[in-house]
Amino acid sequence: MRRGLAEFLGTFVLVFAGTGAIVVNQAQSGVVTHPGIAAVFGLVVAAMIYTFGDVSGAHLNPAVTLALTAAGRFPAREVPLYLAAQIFGATTASVLLSHMFPGSKTLGATLPAGSAGQSFILEVVLTLVLMLVILQVSTGAREKGITAGIAIGATVGLEALFAGPICGASMNPARSLGPALVSGRLGEIWIYLIAPTVGALLALPLHHILHPPTPSTPSKDTP
Repeated sequence: MRRGLAEFLGTFVLVFAGTGAIVVNQAQSGVVTHPGIAAVFGLVVAAMIYTFGDVSGAHLNPAVTLALTAAGRFPAREVPLYLAAQIFGATTASVLLSHMFPGSKTLGATLPAGSAGQSFILEVVLTLVLMLVILQVSTGAREKGITAGIAIGATVGLEALFAGPICGASMNPARSLGPALVSGRLGEIWIYLIAPTVGALLALPLHHILHPPTPSTPSKDTP
């Protein structure tokens, strides 16, 4: 249950700060700015990784949890707990923001600016890159673990910076589902549930090619 609580808190803070930056930006006539919003998302992801990484792994993202499970790095029996904690954390953050800013119509929901197909493809590619970074920095030298939060947070911020104006750069079904549920903007939510999951799973074969499994060394007793 400690891991579930860590995932709840981490996702709550991620959505409260990230979508909160969007809501404040709308309420204060663009004072936060788009680069500022992208920076908030990147920084809060890095901060939550360093805060909760040693407790739950700081997935904070159902697509990441499902991809790590498919890769054999996370036990399938804990998937329901993680997904529930992440979605509940995101939804709770959106409920709090809705009470603080009752005039916000979207609560920072991710909505496509162009066509649904354009946003779908962007979300697949963005999440593929993010998941590949996650897998790469968690493999190999121990020193990578120290800088993992920086690398992952920087990737989130970078992708939000250039793709956010088109697709919202969600890369995270929980981050999109929370604001959509509370604001009632569910029309395009399928994009942000399916595309990040597909992108995260597509990163697995690429990582496998870059880091093929090392064959086990036979014991001396093996004929």
